[in-house]
Order: sequence, then C-alpha cells, then structure tokens
Amino acid sequence: MKKKIITCDEAPAAVGPYSHAVVAGPFVFVSGQIPMNPQGEMVAGDIVVQTVQVMENLQAILATAGLSLGDVVKTTVFLKDMADFVEMNRVYGEFFPENPPARSTLQVAGLARNAAVEIEAIAFKKG
Repeated sequence: MKKKIITCDEAPAAVGPYSHAVVAGPFVFVSGQIPMNPQGEMVAGDIVVQTVQVMENLQAILATAGLSLGDVVKTTVFLKDMADFVEMNRVYGEFFPENPPARSTLQVAGLARNAAVEIEAIAFKKG
C-alpha cells in the first residue's frame, strides 16, 4: 500500500517532523491540531475560541484531502483540563451536528505551546 502525504496551506505549518495528514488506503489520518492560526500563531482565548480554531484547522486539512468533517470516523480529543469538557463538547457538537464520529477524550498533563485542547482525526475516503 502506498501512502500519500497531505500538506495544507490553510492550516498552520507542522512544528515538527510530522505531516498534516497521511492517506493510507481508504483512510486519512490527520495529525493532532492545536489552536494555531494558519500564520502559526496561537489564538488567544478560552476553550471555546481554541476549540473553534482546532476544528477549523481540521476542516482545512480534510478539504485539502478532498474530504469534510462528515467523512471523519474517529477523533481523539486531548484536554489540558477536564473542567473544559462541557464547553469543548458544545463547540465540537456544532461541527458534528449529525452522525458524529466515534471519539475518545483524555485529560493530559500538558500540550504543545501550552494549548488547552488538541484534536486528531481519522477519516474514510470513499471509493
């Protein structure tokens, strides 16, 4: 199986040795996104503002791969503080209003650039 690397100009550049996304067979694996804007600057704001930016980054990367959030089958959400779960979940639900993907949510000791949230996704690319 051949893999294809996805690079997206509408999302912040990778800040390490990883790709925005990798297509492997019918699946697209999107690297965890933190609340950085496409210029590579962390957005200022609470968990709501940060979650919106993360979801916009995921949307942009998926669009580059020819997909949308509707093609996502699994996400993993990493939270710096589980007290942010309710607001993150509310915003997340606005991006997945119907048939949301499977999801795991974890509290972690810390995230890159002191972000409050990071989300990674796996999407299914139909035929």
